[in-house]
Amino acid sequence: MNRIFTIAKNTFIETLRQPIFAVIIVAALLLFFVTPSLTMYTMSDDNKLLRELGLSTLFLTSLFIAIFSASGAVAEELQNKTILTVLSKPVQRPIFILAKFLGVTAAVVLAHYICTIALLMAIRHGVLETVNDTHDWTVLGAAGVGVIAVVLLSAFFNYAYDWKFSSTAMVLTAVFATLTVIFLAFIDRNWQFNPKDNGINAVDIYGSVLLLLAAVIIVALAVAFSSRFNIVVTLSLCLGIFLLGLVSDYVFGRFAEAHLWAQVGRFIVPNLQIFWISDAIYEGHKVPARYILTSASYALCYTTAILALAVALFQRRQVG
Repeated sequence: MNRIFTIAKNTFIETLRQPIFAVIIVAALLLFFVTPSLTMYTMSDDNKLLRELGLSTLFLTSLFIAIFSASGAVAEELQNKTILTVLSKPVQRPIFILAKFLGVTAAVVLAHYICTIALLMAIRHGVLETVNDTHDWTVLGAAGVGVIAVVLLSAFFNYAYDWKFSSTAMVLTAVFATLTVIFLAFIDRNWQFNPKDNGINAVDIYGSVLLLLAAVIIVALAVAFSSRFNIVVTLSLCLGIFLLGLVSDYVFGRFAEAHLWAQVGRFIVPNLQIFWISDAIYEGHKVPARYILTSASYALCYTTAILALAVALFQRRQVG
């Protein structure tokens, strides 16, 4: 367990220090910031489109972070031959694969958590549908204070202790995002203590949890592919499976009863549609806890199978 924890911790830190990690999160936060303005021109309920666009942004953010981080976690060590130093010690290859997966997953969870809070804040602010609607200055003020605190503290730690600015900013962003959402859970848009009118919907949280499960599956796939292929091939395969998983029911499901190839494809390719509940949110349906548990069980089984395949692929990989 100490070996798994050590390798996972180093992988987590290395992932946070990658420039692409901070770039993707900053781009996602900026998109969450402008989403209420982008969704105010629909002919129906603008806030429903705000939720759908926000969940799409959250999904793509976790997807790209999972693919880029997991692809480099194993493939770069194989290319740079740094893996020889690890495997020369008493570290078995299955432990190495599992630790890499856990480290990248922790980084994806951190990014997903930050973006989820940004999504909840955007939904809490809402769309200005009429000229009488006003900005939620509670949300804007809390977000502004959090951003300023993160930048100042990250700059201070970088100057005083030589901590890397980007990785420190990501960790501090998660801390201040937590404090901000706790503050918004009790204070309404009129700066009054009113927890009943905090604008936080449990269905949005359920949707975020399901998307995180889909991202974990992508992490496992990226780790498995990167154990045998380079980064470019791994990225291509993961994107291809992601797109195919979104249309699994259409490509495989409707032919499964009549064709063997459809049954095999439906069994092998992960069905990512089960993690996308935008339609339920858009139509105002409730998401039962049983559905969350069933989806989590599916993600756990599929992830375990992919990690077993990754261990099998890496077991005979020549690293010298």
